[in-house]
Formats: sequence, structure tokens, C-alpha cells
Amino acid sequence: MREALREARAALEEGEIPIGAVVVCRDRIIGRGHNLTETLHDVTAHAEMQAITAATEWLGGKYLQDCTLYVTVEPCVMCAGALGWSQCSRIVYGTPDPRRGFQTYAPRALHPKAEVISGVLADECLSLLKELFKSKR
Repeated sequence: MREALREARAALEEGEIPIGAVVVCRDRIIGRGHNLTETLHDVTAHAEMQAITAATEWLGGKYLQDCTLYVTVEPCVMCAGALGWSQCSRIVYGTPDPRRGFQTYAPRALHPKAEVISGVLADECLSLLKELFKSKR
């Protein structure tokens, strides 16, 4: 999760929503990303999508079986769907997203065998979001 936080900080420095993600397979980071929606003018350029794309490129296939995605904020429905299609084995997130998170709107979007762990370094993850919104006011 510390590496996902590093990605989130990079997003904040670039004027993006500070969300970061990494994909780990066999104790090795194989994909990383942070929000690029403003930079790319693309509403689908979420941190998870960037990390999934990088990881599948590294693996040479579309499935993330035996992989863990670490992300600083609960994935949205779109990202949860992509994680489900990729068959990602485990999703670990920091702070919940009660307004847009998949747990509220599509709790079954992930692969049925996927394990979900929430609340990892939640305070640090939330503080980055608060920092962004504080700077906007």
C-alpha cells in the first residue's frame, strides 16, 4: 500500500485526484498507476485501470490470477468491473468511497473468488484526498 500511496502523491503533484494503485504478483510489482483523467482528458483513466493495463502488459495476458491490486481508495463500479473481468485474486484498498465505491452500487462486480481487504492505511489514504480538496477551497 505504501507504493500505491507513492503513486497517489504523484497524482496530487500533477493536479489529479490523488489515487494510486499497484498490482503485485509473487511479491513483485508488475503494474502501477495513478489517476490521469485530467491529463488524458479521459474519464476512464483511473489509477486501477492504469495499473491493470501495465500488469497485463507485463504478464503478456489479460488475466491477473494470483495477483493483488493495492489501491488507496475503494474502486468505483467501472474499475471493479475491470478487476472482475481480469480475474484479479485480491483487492486491497485504503479508504472507502461512500459516494462512488463499488461496495455500495455493485458489490458483486468482482470475480466471485476475489478476496477484498479494506481499511489498509486508511487514514493516510484519506489525508491525501483531504489535502486536494483543502487546496481547491
